[in-house]
Amino acid sequence: MKYRHQYHAGNFADVHKHVLLLEVLAALTRKDKGLLFVDTHAGRGDYELHPGDAEHPAEWQAGVAKLLAATPRHAALTRYRDLVAQGVHGGSLHYRGSPLLALQALRPVDRAVFFESEREEASNLRKLLDHGARARVENGDGFAGLRALLPPPERRGCVLIDPPYEERADFTQVHETVVDALARFPGAVLVLWLPVKLRADFDAWLTQLRAALSRPVLGSLLWMHPLDSRAALNGSGLAIVNPPYLLEEGMRDWLPELHALIGSAQSGCEVLATNAPR
Repeated sequence: MKYRHQYHAGNFADVHKHVLLLEVLAALTRKDKGLLFVDTHAGRGDYELHPGDAEHPAEWQAGVAKLLAATPRHAALTRYRDLVAQGVHGGSLHYRGSPLLALQALRPVDRAVFFESEREEASNLRKLLDHGARARVENGDGFAGLRALLPPPERRGCVLIDPPYEERADFTQVHETVVDALARFPGAVLVLWLPVKLRADFDAWLTQLRAALSRPVLGSLLWMHPLDSRAALNGSGLAIVNPPYLLEEGMRDWLPELHALIGSAQSGCEVLATNAPR
């Protein structure tokens, strides 16, 4: 059975990823000139979540539900929480995935292209879009499709890359896609999400990526289980290539607060400082 994000929507990793994505887009849209946003693995766009639904694990209740029940201090967490809260209806939640969240942040002058390989998922996302020519859904391979879009005519762009990692080869594919994207468009802002099982594996992957690039890379980790345990998903890893100005400073403030709101005694977080370009 193919990966379905429905079973993990709104979990701690989604919260980590989506807060960061909205921060990146907020920084990029402060400039007047338009940009291109690309989501290589977009999903269906909307996930209906119900407490006690046996078909869907309660991961979201340990993630986004905790944030919805809180009053965050940092503007990054408040922005995300307020957008998600629009999907609350009674006891259920229509959780917006990265495409719909991104469109909330983008302006009429910006464009968006969403790739989704599963036909049914792509069809559902297409039905949710009501943004005319500025957004479109492609049913296909996001890794391959990205190449044809770079460099964009706007000469400004942000790409979210978060495949399902059903195969170990996905880690290599992400690395190769980043190298190729930057060769075509050195100024691209790339947001990469990775599942974290072992801390050593994530550190090795990030070290290899930084060694392959001549651009700055910011890292971030949020984990719910010890990073050497046998849990299915211990942590969420993010790498941001060409991070916008002050993104790291903001993350050093909101990430510990996010951890305090949804974490536990076994959890933790860390910002891995931006390396200087060679």
